[in-house]
Amino acid sequence: MPFKIKEARRERGYTQEELARRANVSRATIAGLESGATVVTTTETLIKIADALGKKVSDIFLA
Repeated sequence: MPFKIKEARRERGYTQEELARRANVSRATIAGLESGATVVTTTETLIKIADALGKKVSDIFLA
């Protein structure tokens, strides 16, 4: 599943650390999802990241 977190994060001008703080998840989670090293996560995490980016989950997590 191709994630578009990095693109959305850069649009906002956030670092991985800032996005992690805003979404209340670890920076390692953000890095893993961006790099593709992490391909499975919880719905709650997906929602937190999408909300922090001002996006819908489907905008950044679905093809």
